[in-house]
Amino acid sequence: MGIPMRNISQEVTCLVDQAEADCQAVFQKIDRMERINTRKVLSAFQKYRVSARHFAGTTGYGYDDIGRDTLSNIFAEVLGCEAALVRPQIVSGTHALALCLYGVLRPGDNMLSAAGKPYDTLEEVIGLAGTPGAGSLKDYGIGYRQVELTPQGEMDIEAILAAMDEHTRLVLIQRSRGYDWRPSLSIHQIEQAAGAIHAAYPDACVMVDNCYGEFTDEKEPTQLGADLMAGSLIKNLGGGLAPTGGYIAGRADLIEKISYRLTSPGIGAEVGSNAAGYQPYYQGLFMAPHVVAQAIKTAVLASRVFEKLGFPVNPAYDEPRNDIIQAIRFEDADKLIACIQAIQMASPVDSEALPEPWAMPGYQDQVIMAAGTFVAGASIELSADAPIRPPYVAYLQGGLTYAHGRTGVECAVEHLLEKGLIGGF
Repeated sequence: MGIPMRNISQEVTCLVDQAEADCQAVFQKIDRMERINTRKVLSAFQKYRVSARHFAGTTGYGYDDIGRDTLSNIFAEVLGCEAALVRPQIVSGTHALALCLYGVLRPGDNMLSAAGKPYDTLEEVIGLAGTPGAGSLKDYGIGYRQVELTPQGEMDIEAILAAMDEHTRLVLIQRSRGYDWRPSLSIHQIEQAAGAIHAAYPDACVMVDNCYGEFTDEKEPTQLGADLMAGSLIKNLGGGLAPTGGYIAGRADLIEKISYRLTSPGIGAEVGSNAAGYQPYYQGLFMAPHVVAQAIKTAVLASRVFEKLGFPVNPAYDEPRNDIIQAIRFEDADKLIACIQAIQMASPVDSEALPEPWAMPGYQDQVIMAAGTFVAGASIELSADAPIRPPYVAYLQGGLTYAHGRTGVECAVEHLLEKGLIGGF
């Protein structure tokens, strides 16, 4: 059963009140960023004269679907690039990234991961894991290399350039931390790396896995030198309203190639209907700067609370943030599992469910996930997940409202306290 809100003890409430007071200066910076990004989105909506006709559903092939095409144009405008593909048919962030890789790379090309091993679900796409012959990049004769981050968690530009040659067609930069205890990458770092790569290898494509990073800064990677970026619409840019989908944005010539992978050569982005209509996608994008700000505030508060409890956190509450994820290191499987279960207990949906570790498709370790969300698996809503492996790190993200985010943090602390996994304070 979930923890009724009346059972949050005064002891826990006082702890979170103190942490919240410590965060006020950081919250003011987040509010400013929200205003800047909201104005950017509003300007794009007004430029493309959005009206009710753009929300209507279409069927069949979807030729000349004005709602679909205008939505893609608005995304490109907001993200500061030439073109975008925004589609409900893109089922996840991994799917969006895979479309980019298969659309750009050809047999004999090499791919370089510039931020160490990419997120777990890309391992089978690349061919680092999984069944031979399943259609990975490796199966198609596409090579792979990776360059580790420096001990400080930054990209090693000198090592990246040394690992490249004339066959390196694409350099992948994963902005977020994934399941690693490292800082997420800043826009400034991405800009520096993209500039150096293009100076040395003008034909190389710099692609950014931007999942969890959108609207956490005033600019996006495609405004600062990245050729491509991609992500999921049940994360930041869907604003908690998009029911499914993903986006790809960047150079128009690359988007065209990728569109042929999404559908087929000769058809590309010209087709693709959505009978349910597009209002949740437009409204979700409009809400996204605010919702992302709420999620970041939740992460900041969680960082400060668990820091005060003595747990290592990454990033610290007052450090710069480049994604919505808060990592909390427990060094103990029982504490980790209890924290994740408490986030589920604090959810508006399926609060009575008790998540347990299981072998999720695409992951190499058992994973536990709390996702009591209106949109299944939406990590812009308050959620938390973790691979069950040392040092037992929980990855907390999301929160459509800060008030719910705070409640989730309070429930996590209360649950750990009730189970005797932390002492009094």
